[in-house]
Amino acid sequence: MPLPRLARILAPAMICALLSACALLGSAAPAHAASPLRFGSFVADPSGPDHNTNRQLVRETIELRNTGSKSINLTGYRIKDKQNHVYAFPRGFTLKPRTSVIVHTGKGRNGSRDLYWGKTSYVWNNTGDTAYLLAPGGSRVVTSCAYQKNATGTKRC
Repeated sequence: MPLPRLARILAPAMICALLSACALLGSAAPAHAASPLRFGSFVADPSGPDHNTNRQLVRETIELRNTGSKSINLTGYRIKDKQNHVYAFPRGFTLKPRTSVIVHTGKGRNGSRDLYWGKTSYVWNNTGDTAYLLAPGGSRVVTSCAYQKNATGTKRC
């Protein structure tokens, strides 16, 4: 049975539209995989008086964990807060799989488990603040953690 005239005219256009739609779906960009980098313990308000002594400042910390199965070179990564205090990871610092590093606000000697911001005053606000991990280039937030004032001064992210 022959196709009616309208169907013969529209059939090529419909086939073309269908093929175009299939091509677009097939070429969609893949979703970015979730990063294995996560904040852990966030001590924004360590116990005791807020004296600007290094002894107190090194107790203000944020932990960064690598939950993945591969080492991650953190060169170019940064941690920042809402007031734009920025910590840059040392060039060549690598976080091994399933390990963490603690970033201390105060001064100290950097090692594989502890890094020091070198500040002489507090970074994180006791009443509430947010930590952001920025990817190299500084525009993409990899992970974040918001602290709200509480009795312990600590947030588990």
